[in-house]
Amino acid sequence: MNRIVLFFFVFSTIICVAQQDAQYSQYMYNTISINPAYAGSRDVMSVFGLHRTQWIGIDGAPETNNFSINTPLKNNSFGIGISITNDKIGPSIDNSLAFDFAYSISTSEKFKLSFGLKGTLDRLDINVSKLNPLHQNDPEFKNFSSPLSTNIGFGLFLYSNSTYFGLSLPNSIEINRYDDESVSLYRDKRSYYFITGHVLELSNAFKFKPSLVSKYTQGAPLQLDLSANFLYKEKILLGGAVRVNAAVSALLGYQIDESWFVGYGYDLDTTKWSNYNSGSHELFLRFELFKNYSKIVSPRFF
Repeated sequence: MNRIVLFFFVFSTIICVAQQDAQYSQYMYNTISINPAYAGSRDVMSVFGLHRTQWIGIDGAPETNNFSINTPLKNNSFGIGISITNDKIGPSIDNSLAFDFAYSISTSEKFKLSFGLKGTLDRLDINVSKLNPLHQNDPEFKNFSSPLSTNIGFGLFLYSNSTYFGLSLPNSIEINRYDDESVSLYRDKRSYYFITGHVLELSNAFKFKPSLVSKYTQGAPLQLDLSANFLYKEKILLGGAVRVNAAVSALLGYQIDESWFVGYGYDLDTTKWSNYNSGSHELFLRFELFKNYSKIVSPRFF
């Protein structure tokens, strides 16, 4: 069986149930993609770009590009952000534009609680010509473009300089993208996220941060990602992650200077699917403006 046909079979099975949010191994640096309350929480303007290529060697495998920018406003109680995501899977291309707004209050001398609101515009296109069907005019294989859809999401983010907790629902409205005689072929489902992490100073040179993200989507297994990262002299990051019953990851990062940070992740499947692909690659670059925030001495570890 042609690999792309095999993939389309898997892809069709997935989209009959639900659309899945784009997946990231280095979610700890791209938190705004799943939690709008994160906007502005770093107290600097943060510009982030990521490219992910999944399941190398599989025709039509997922490929994701993400760009975001978020910043606090002058009084640091408000934060705003914008994100653009391009997610390709087989014959489908999903493009989204999200706007984030956050408001934070101090709950103690160390902690702040941020409330977030996310508004999203989204469009799905399916180009079945990429599947090379045997009969080009088969009515079951026709191109499709969904109307522009809108959604709204919410988030909470409780954090200090060393600890954080987050709860979020990035898309609260379930939307049928395509409906054939009341049978939903492609449907947005609600995904609920919980994140947490803590930074331990092991010495003057080393910091250690364990973190966790869990994701629950109706009709899908609970997804649980566990990671552990070491930061050496605020410069070099080495770590690893486990996506339970799915994959393991190696994580690398380097703080080039006070503004530029680059990171790379490699995933290896731990399921039988590993027999058909050579892993996944994820590369990101972050730029932050510290000039107007003199109180920032070194980058925060999350």
